[in-house]
Amino acid sequence: MVRTVLKSHSYGEITRLDLARTLWGRGRYWTTAYLLNGDQDGLLIDTGCAHSAPELLSALADVPLTRVVNTHTHEDHIGANGPLQRRHAGLEILAHPLALPVLTDPRGRQPLHPYRRVMWGWPEPSQGRPLTDGEMIETARYRLQVIYTPGHSPDHLCLYEPEQGWLFTGDLFVGGQDRALRAGYDIWEIIASLKRIAALPATTLFPGSARVRDHPAEALREKIAYLEGLGERVLALHREGRRVGEIVRALMGGPMLIEAVTLGHFSRRRLVLSYLGMNAEE
Repeated sequence: MVRTVLKSHSYGEITRLDLARTLWGRGRYWTTAYLLNGDQDGLLIDTGCAHSAPELLSALADVPLTRVVNTHTHEDHIGANGPLQRRHAGLEILAHPLALPVLTDPRGRQPLHPYRRVMWGWPEPSQGRPLTDGEMIETARYRLQVIYTPGHSPDHLCLYEPEQGWLFTGDLFVGGQDRALRAGYDIWEIIASLKRIAALPATTLFPGSARVRDHPAEALREKIAYLEGLGERVLALHREGRRVGEIVRALMGGPMLIEAVTLGHFSRRRLVLSYLGMNAEE
């Protein structure tokens, strides 16, 4: 049986809402929304996927929501935009300028592969307002600085609260050692964006999925070092005349389940191609 689950956790003034569809009895491919100022002037960072929109709206039933910030327009981060905008008259949805056409016309601007339709579903259209790099979003109690961080997507941004040291990273930071990449990602831009946020004196990192991290500087440094080191090895083999398939076999290990599930949309080969500046289209 397929259903949607929501788990809520509090981190002081922040409420974290984890959302996923269940397949074979387990939540798969979780995504996260964060609520600030839940008692007044509520601001929500990302809205999950379309499949989980009813659960998210139920969890936020008593919240005086006034603004949503989308870290980027992948379907698992904008899925409840439309329903929330219908519920809350005048709800402002804020995103990078490149995101606005996707918000307005998600089906036309962002075709979904079969696995994405199954796991997350088609978002409804919504209307957004553009954010600029460095802009400060003021709430009743907090100030969030907008930081443009492309790579995971061209319209990706992070949010930083300098007084609290909170860093909301969307899908820019993912723990572990990457061996696959999705079409449309740019690995060198990801590295540059990670370096940008690593320079901030953040005390807590709130990711778009996975665990919250206190004192994230070391984790960010390790991630950057791993990705740069892997890139250097890819480029070295390429200079030796090795073909892409040979580099994949030498550096990326054996086949991965995600390659089969996504029919190659996520793959080891795409990661190598991105390091070589041969980014494949979606």
